[in-house]
Amino acid sequence: MYPKKAGPIACLFLFLLTPTFASGPIWKFDPQLQKAYQSVLNLETDQAHLALKALSPSTNPFHKIYVESFCETLDVLISEDEVKFQKVEANFRARFKYLDNRKESAETLFLKAELNLQRGFNFLNLGQDLNAVWAIRTAYSQTEECLKKYPDFVPIKKTSGVIQVMVGSVPDKYNWFMSLLGMKGSVSKGQEQLQELRNSESSLNTEATILYFTIKGLINQQHEEATNGILKVLEEQPYNRLTLFLGVNMLMKSSQSEKALQLIRTLDEHPQGLPMYYIDYLRGEILLQKGEYNNSISAYQKFIANYKSINFKKDSYYKIALCYWLQNKKEEAYRNFEIAKKTGKEVAEPDRYANSQLKENVFPNPRILKVRLYTDGGYYQEALSTLKTINESTLTTEKEKAEYCYRKARLADKMGDQTTAKIYYTRTMKLAGSNPWYFAPNSALQLGYIAKTSNDIPAARKYFELALSYKNHAYKNSIDGKAKSALDQLND
Repeated sequence: MYPKKAGPIACLFLFLLTPTFASGPIWKFDPQLQKAYQSVLNLETDQAHLALKALSPSTNPFHKIYVESFCETLDVLISEDEVKFQKVEANFRARFKYLDNRKESAETLFLKAELNLQRGFNFLNLGQDLNAVWAIRTAYSQTEECLKKYPDFVPIKKTSGVIQVMVGSVPDKYNWFMSLLGMKGSVSKGQEQLQELRNSESSLNTEATILYFTIKGLINQQHEEATNGILKVLEEQPYNRLTLFLGVNMLMKSSQSEKALQLIRTLDEHPQGLPMYYIDYLRGEILLQKGEYNNSISAYQKFIANYKSINFKKDSYYKIALCYWLQNKKEEAYRNFEIAKKTGKEVAEPDRYANSQLKENVFPNPRILKVRLYTDGGYYQEALSTLKTINESTLTTEKEKAEYCYRKARLADKMGDQTTAKIYYTRTMKLAGSNPWYFAPNSALQLGYIAKTSNDIPAARKYFELALSYKNHAYKNSIDGKAKSALDQLND
């Protein structure tokens, strides 16, 4: 039901969800614990552990459990160290035993739900599907119980909000499984719960804010609002590494790769804390978009050498091959093409897309590829100039013709020309037909967003449902999740 292994951005996005003695319905940490908590949010887990060991005996034990567990789980999610995970799992069991021996309260129910959700993400990230599903199902039940018994307890709104978003954006083909587990979700409801926590005086309100805008960007595709929200958090904490990391992702999603590169350079200047090897993958992506192919190759190679997970490595070798292909270095291009075929698995969506391209055993049209890369990065004038060099009549395959129209639509859409975008999105769907390319389903999704912006709700609903109807394409999970979330919002 869930992906067998989530990538760093997915895990961090889903995980940012965790924090007293009966401390009231808000949760405020004492100054010492707040300092440790900030170190965790800055991905400085070693420093956080030292601060936690130095806490006063008077520190609220429930608060301490939260921050300790958050710290350990974040460490495991970033490092993907299975040996470390075994130690953390033993700590989880000890904390559950402690909570079971306490009188039931909003705090104990909340912490049990949070800890189970954290365990779920750990299992998910290490490929233990069944354990992950069971832990998240348990967290869901405990969250529902806490909400029912203690409706004024604000922190549970974060746990519930995240679970609502998770379940609410699960593709339709898994709805039977959600029903079997007794789980129902709504992206809109989840956002409302996070908004309530954002507006509170809880120590968790910054986390809720980060989550809120990350959902806006990754699920709702409201990239401008999401990016502005994350950047506003950065104004208050300009060197917070977690927020910088999310800022890079949001800027790239909104085709502002040059600004994202500036944040990556800020991260380079503040290397303390957990190593963030995934940043080198993102650096490689941006440099490929810009046309700095040799620098892009170096970034991908550094990522491959240091990142412990197998995720994104098939895609990295494929992208290295593209870098050589775009420089007309065919021998090196084919060598890395073959390495990519034998590397990694098709779990993460970039790896699945790379695999679909590798199976075709041909390189893409270099000019169309450059248009795609420039457009994705926000280098629109370069994309436009390259597009003008392509003579549509010289395109030989049905896929090239469909992608050419799709790239024209995407560029027009990004540049604010929705009239032209609608024409070419529609033409793309006609040319692509039922072929297993993502051009048609994403065209339907984008037409839905355009219709929604124009307040044409019937048309929006039609296009979102059409996006869901396409089968067997590389981005089905993400496109289905976005379409389902959009339909959920239309129903509110």
